[in-house]
This record gives sequence, structure tokens and C-alpha cells, in this order.
Amino acid sequence: MTTAPAGPGAFDAHRPPERDLLDDCVHCGFCLPTCPTYQLWGEEMDSPRGRIYLMNLAEKGEIPLQGPFHEHIDRCLGCMACVTACPSGVQYDRLLESVRPQLERNVERSRADRLFRDAIFALFPYKRRLRAAALPGALYQRLRRVPAVRRLATRLPGRLGALESLLPPVTVRDAFARLPVFTPAVGERRSRVALLSGCVQDVFFHRVNEATVRVLAAEGCDVLVPRDQQCCGALELHAGREPDAVARARQTIARFDALEVDAIVTNVAGCGSSMKEYVHLLADDPVWAERAKAFSARVRDVHEVLADLLDDGGPRAPRHPFRGRVAYHDACHLGHAQRVRAQPRAVLRSIPELELVDLPEAELCCGSAGIYNLVEPDAAAQLGERKAANVRSVAPRVVVTANPGCLLQIGKYLDDDLALLHPVQLLDASIRGTPVPRR
Repeated sequence: MTTAPAGPGAFDAHRPPERDLLDDCVHCGFCLPTCPTYQLWGEEMDSPRGRIYLMNLAEKGEIPLQGPFHEHIDRCLGCMACVTACPSGVQYDRLLESVRPQLERNVERSRADRLFRDAIFALFPYKRRLRAAALPGALYQRLRRVPAVRRLATRLPGRLGALESLLPPVTVRDAFARLPVFTPAVGERRSRVALLSGCVQDVFFHRVNEATVRVLAAEGCDVLVPRDQQCCGALELHAGREPDAVARARQTIARFDALEVDAIVTNVAGCGSSMKEYVHLLADDPVWAERAKAFSARVRDVHEVLADLLDDGGPRAPRHPFRGRVAYHDACHLGHAQRVRAQPRAVLRSIPELELVDLPEAELCCGSAGIYNLVEPDAAAQLGERKAANVRSVAPRVVVTANPGCLLQIGKYLDDDLALLHPVQLLDASIRGTPVPRR
């Protein structure tokens, strides 16, 4: 679908990048050391300030959207490390999320690219389809143990190879399991929250959701998990598929608005980031703008909730010691987009005897970035290898990060004997006094 241009510029009239936001960039270069693609290639147009320069040219009508402009924008991971680094407060996140829908509406992709992207979005936002896919997925993972099948899998080209190598660990039990609709607080209630169970998260990382519910309840929270909740639209929002993201935002707001809770909790960095952005996504919708603003204000990452409970009287549930070094990886949409950095570390440090370490080059993305490691597999592979090397350099016993995409991406490049977990899984094991799970 192509929309008529707003004027002499290349952008159409629907929410083009704002001139004031473009003018905020003074091209100082503080973003360059934190930009993954600039670090890989050293190409100015693959840096945040270079991409903003291209946006300026397109806004003035000096370059079209088709061609080098859309290629350089497509190569951006959207990790928002530049937002953290920028001393001028440039809102690159807002700029990127206004430009990507422009590309989806106005740039004609190749047939192969379009079909691959359509296939991704025909599957991942739909929990029932993911559960159906889990059945052959579980069978394939058994077959992959056969040396001939494993050799054949390593020869798959480009995007197909990336898709195969990033298949999450699948068990039929987890894929079809359900969280209880209501889990009461242990002891006196301190808060009442609703949990977004997610799509990929609930099907392929269901044990993270189970651990999240147990930890919240152990710390004094009533936990509601609406059975009929749907995808929050995170993948579509970050990929520029605005109409679908808007529809899912409205559905999510309508479902959770009906619940009398203190907070809407998510344990997925990308989902939390998107739900907090509903206020911008629906800002010009006269029916939904105020509801979106109120909804986004109630969205909290699980670490924010747990850290607040720690500050308000300390931990309620006793912790068993964990003797070992734990490396924490800041998921980009948690650390950069939501600016939630101290809280996960505070939560982990509540575990006795745990040695918490940060990673070198912590600001650099691991290469997951939504669907990036599927559509840009070569760049993602370089970033994944770099992140894995930084993990190995601190010799941890466990690596923790708060996003399923990061867990898959980093796990692809690490040895299987290193435990790779969501932080709440480690906290859950400490509270219950059980062995730390592997993955």
C-alpha cells in the first residue's frame, strides 16, 4: 500500500519523522561507539547520525525511500543504544518508529523478502499456530541428533539456516501448558498484578512464565493471567507494520483495562517496551489516546515490581545461597528502551553469595533485535559471536538476560554446558531451594 507524499519530500503524509526531532541531532558522534552496525562496518550511513542524515535528505525530497535509504534503515537493529549514549537527547527511537512504517507502505520489497517476512508474521504473533508448530518442532529436534540430519541443517543457506539454528528448545508439555488464571499471594498481599504471558514466551519459554508467577506470589502479589489475552504487537511495531501493531495495542488495552490491578507486568523486554510505547502509537487516535496513556503508565517490567518490593520492606521469601558467578546481559529493549538497568541487578543481588558481573561491551546488542537475526543473519551472526566471546571472557557459571530473543541468540553461540536463564528463573530456584535449571 502506497500513500501520497505530504509534499516535495519522499515521506507520505501519515506520521512522517518530525522536523524538530531531526534537528535535535548535532552529529557529534557520541553514538558511534555504541552502534552495533557502525562497529561492524565503520560505515557512516550505518550509524545513527548517518541514518538521521538520510532521513533529512528524504524529508527534503533529495533522495527516494527505495534503494540505499531503505537498505541502511533495514540494517539498523533498533537496539536504542544510541539513545542512551546521546548527550543531546536525540529521540532516535521515535524517528526510527516513524520511518519504518513509511518503508512498509512505500517501498516495494523483492518477492522472496516479502514472502519471508510475511511468513514470520503469520506465525509468531499467534499462540495457537506456535503450539501447532511445536509438534513437528519437537520431532525435528530429536531427528537433529542424527549426524546426517545435523550436517544437512548446517548447510542451509542464509535466512533458512538462521531460522533453523534459532529454533527454541521445544517440549510438547511446555508448549501446551497453561498458567493458572489466578495465583494468590503467599501470606499478606502486598500488590495485585496482571501478567502478559506473551506468544513465543508462553509457548517456548513457558517455564520462565511459571517462575515469574511463583516469584511474584512468593513476594506477596496476587497474580492474574487473563486466559484470552493475545499478542501485544511488539514484533510488528518494531518492524514497521503499524496497522497490525495498532490493532493489537487496542486489543491488549481493552483486555487488561477491565482488570483491577496495580500494575500490568511483563517479563519480556521487547513486549514491555512496546506496551510502554502505546502512548505514542495511539497518540493521534481520539478514541484510544487517553486509554493508551493510562495503560502505558501501568506497564511494569517484572524487575521493576520486584525491586520496588525489595525497597518496601525487603524480600519476603527467604533465599537459598547461590555460589557462583552470574553474568548479566542487558537486553536492549529493557536497558536502552525502558531504561531498566539497576532493578534486575538489585533483584539478583538479593540472592545470598551470588557474584554478579557485567559483560564487556555491555552496550552492544547481541544481534537478536526482534526479527533481525532472521532477516539480517550475517550481521546478527557477527554480533552473536562477539557477545559470546564477551560472555566467555568473564567465565560465568550462569548467564541471565530478560528477553527470549536474547536467550536464543546468545545460546546459539555458547557451549551447551553453560546455563542460560531469565533472571526470575534464578531467583525462583533460590527461593524454592531447587537446582538451577540449564536453559
